Amino acid sequence: MNILSIQSHVAYGHVGNASAVFPMQRLGVEVWPIHTVQFSNHTGYGAWKGRVFDGGMIEEVMEGIAERGVLASCDGVLSGYMGSADIGHAILSAVERVRAANPKALYCCDPVIGDVGRGVFVRPGIPEFMREQAVPAADIVTPNQFELELLTDTEITTLSDAHRAMETLRDAGPKVVMVTSLKMEETPADSIDLMAADAKGSWRVRTPRLDVNLNGAGDAIAALFFVHYMREQSAAAALGKAASSIYGLLKRTSDAGSREILTVAAQDEFVAPSHVFVPEAV
Repeated sequence: MNILSIQSHVAYGHVGNASAVFPMQRLGVEVWPIHTVQFSNHTGYGAWKGRVFDGGMIEEVMEGIAERGVLASCDGVLSGYMGSADIGHAILSAVERVRAANPKALYCCDPVIGDVGRGVFVRPGIPEFMREQAVPAADIVTPNQFELELLTDTEITTLSDAHRAMETLRDAGPKVVMVTSLKMEETPADSIDLMAADAKGSWRVRTPRLDVNLNGAGDAIAALFFVHYMREQSAAAALGKAASSIYGLLKRTSDAGSREILTVAAQDEFVAPSHVFVPEAV
């Protein structure tokens, strides 16, 4: 399997491609990364060096890949943090080129916009671009609760709200929606819910809530879900496997007291999770 992954990158730590590429490789996937930014570290530190690339650079790298004559062997495109609407257009152009060469290729969009407690943290224009162009073009989307609410104009406090929001997003174009974190009235205080929905139904995985606040976890679970979905063709199976791996990764990180997720040290969690969670139909 070959996946083109277009998202941010950091030299130190694990967010964006630095969080998503290795887990996919550990699962046996050949990954072709294109970076939308190159930073020294993630912005959660409050200070960083580096720069945001422009759409022209993305298109230039894509042209070089196309010249190798390999686009027909690309099975999917994964996108994350875009940096600017200009980069967003370049990403959708890349998706179109891959689909033209391989009509069976899937596009998974992690609609990075913001998070609960932090609000919107992307540049102006990105939320609108996600809602109006990127999400409708995607086969799979992997928002967190904040992003799902923003994209669907739905406040999610109950399971019924989550169902409605996910179906609203599916009506916009994507056939699969996976929500990376949910806190609802039905969610116990010591737990966190993850949900996925496709044409066959919707499923939930409930894991223990860990006392961590880490950057890059969403990038990793989007990548894991995408790989497992392409292999299993089942949102339920992909949710269970991705949730199990990300929980193991975060627990190992929490136990170590690390500020950066232990993507390398905990790599066995990607192939043989130490905790297995079975999705339930909801």
